[in-house]
Amino acid sequence: MSFSKARILRSDSKTSDLTEKILKVINEKKPQSVKQLTKVLKETADFEEEEILESVLKMQAEGIIKFEDEVPQPRTSVPRLKIGRMLFWYWMIITIAMLAAVMIFEIPEDFYPWIYARNILGVIFVLFLPGYALIKALFPVNMPIKTSAENLEAIERFALSIIMSIALVAIVGLLLNYSPWGIKLDAMVLSLLAVTLIFATAALVREIQVSKSSPAYSGS
Repeated sequence: MSFSKARILRSDSKTSDLTEKILKVINEKKPQSVKQLTKVLKETADFEEEEILESVLKMQAEGIIKFEDEVPQPRTSVPRLKIGRMLFWYWMIITIAMLAAVMIFEIPEDFYPWIYARNILGVIFVLFLPGYALIKALFPVNMPIKTSAENLEAIERFALSIIMSIALVAIVGLLLNYSPWGIKLDAMVLSLLAVTLIFATAALVREIQVSKSSPAYSGS
């Protein structure tokens, strides 16, 4: 492994400090590999391995250092915050779907004012949740339509969720019509609940897989 001296490019105090420490270690310790360089820096300064590797790659791209061995890429994992966001929308869908199903079965049509909550959750359960879970499963990261604004993508997801929910309700109703259960309230509710749970679980699995393979992914 060979290093060559060059200028120190300063962007912020933390990056500049790490850059100076890397050059100092190279000049004084003469590390023979990126692994040795990372080990020395971790022992002498409070820097994470991923942070050191990213800085070394940046310095190489800017012509500050030159090395012969390959710099290992920073390990990619799913941050806890990102997992928390995934689990949040997942359990939110599950909770709303289960609550809507229970209220549809348990609250009679003349039980005021709870009938209003039943109707609102029923509309969300039928016209939004199944399609939203399906869209999340099909497109965990980006929408099929190119957008330049995050809020526009949210509008697209909302619109497609309603469209796909209507389509799924029609398909479920058609299948139930040719089944022994027929198109009844309890069969329809349980079928939509099962469809929502299946697609939501598939969406969660796909989103975690995409996050592991793409460190630049920030969720949707």
